[in-house]
Amino acid sequence: MTATVKPRPGPVPRSAGRPRPWRPSARHRRLAWIGDAVGTLAIVSVVIVVLLWLAGGNVNVFRQVGGPMTALGRLTGLVASDFLLLQVLLMARIPWVEQVWGHGGLARKHRWLGFTSFWMMIVHIVLITIGYAQASHVNLVAELWDLTIHYAGMLLAAAGTLALIMVVVTSIRRARRKMRYESWHLIHLYSYLGVGLALPHQLWTGADFRSSPWATVYWWTLWAAAIGAVIVFRLVYPLLSSLRHRLVVTSVRREGPGVFSVTMGGNRLDRMGLQPGQFCQWRFLHGAGWTRAQPFSVSNVPTAHSLRITVQQVGDGSDRLANARPGTRVLFEGPYGTMTADRRTRRDVLLIGSGVGITPLRGLAEMINSERISSRRAAPSVVVIQRTRSIEETLFVQEFTALARQGVRVIPLIGRRGPASEWFPGPGVVSATNALRRLVPDVADREIYLCGPRAWTHQVKRTLHDLHVPASAIHTEDFAG
Repeated sequence: MTATVKPRPGPVPRSAGRPRPWRPSARHRRLAWIGDAVGTLAIVSVVIVVLLWLAGGNVNVFRQVGGPMTALGRLTGLVASDFLLLQVLLMARIPWVEQVWGHGGLARKHRWLGFTSFWMMIVHIVLITIGYAQASHVNLVAELWDLTIHYAGMLLAAAGTLALIMVVVTSIRRARRKMRYESWHLIHLYSYLGVGLALPHQLWTGADFRSSPWATVYWWTLWAAAIGAVIVFRLVYPLLSSLRHRLVVTSVRREGPGVFSVTMGGNRLDRMGLQPGQFCQWRFLHGAGWTRAQPFSVSNVPTAHSLRITVQQVGDGSDRLANARPGTRVLFEGPYGTMTADRRTRRDVLLIGSGVGITPLRGLAEMINSERISSRRAAPSVVVIQRTRSIEETLFVQEFTALARQGVRVIPLIGRRGPASEWFPGPGVVSATNALRRLVPDVADREIYLCGPRAWTHQVKRTLHDLHVPASAIHTEDFAG
């Protein structure tokens, strides 16, 4: 039998009828400024590359045999190199950059830069080969062979190109969906190798790299910044943080079918900067595969000595974690994610989670509900919608019951959806737009936090769009990548 919760009008929330004015936090405004500055610097870097190309006399090359192809090939190669280095800087997970766009936002920018730089690199190879072949009066195959074999650094560049091709192929969504996260992540690390193998080619044979002292200084600075950022923020900083906080597993507890929580203890965990709604990349130092990091959200409000993550068993990494013993050492990278309370621009919130996606929202509900803005204004109104297929799969029942006694409104939506019932429980036809409007009349005036499967999240976003919720008021996080 399918358990179904039919939408019923709830009590009118405190904010019904008009939006609640809310002043974004100082941190929110500062991050917006940083985002504008970082975006401007990225554009400036491309402009500098074009100016250096012009200063290198490439316009005059157009008058030579094969010159147009050669000059344009150099330009596409330079811009591709600039994009590759910007991509590496995004992969470095620089904290203040990650906090601006979030893990999902960075992944989208990383993906765009990756595909764009790859195709510009292919165009660079084609144009340079054609230009040199025209100048030397030989066929394209012979010229490509000569470039690869006899030009300094070109064999390494060819190997780097093959590594990048492998990364690009496995990054296509259809191919990626068929791969385990651990396998895809391992292959994705070859992008570092691909970029690194291209460096000698640019150093030894890049005419525009050596055309002037300014060009040399610029490119060396950009390469040094990219490599330094990876070393500092992917290796040194996470290791020092792990040593400082000394995380260990204290308990593993079953929460529901295929879902368990891992509680960790450590030193001054309240100084990790980890907020409800965020996640870290965790490495549990036991058994095979401990070197592979896994992204898991914190599922409570961390204290000075304890924090908790909640995990669904969906692969080798989570299966191994379910058997972790107390005392197991833990390394971490992070925290990551922008789905935090201080990012909102409205006072009242609606948290919607599906299945194990309720995990980051559990701590968010507690944290936001505990806020006291001033003596003249009430605490925020917090509504939680928990979507599950069965009562047995409903997580944190006792904890949400306790939060309900503290003023949080918890709405369970339990049951399998019907063929035409969108993301609400079936089996009858249910308009998600009308149902959500009845459940939360002031939904358009609230800040929305979503977490769940990607297809489900897109469905909920469409419903919110139909209810005139602005995209800027909707917060989600994509952990993949």
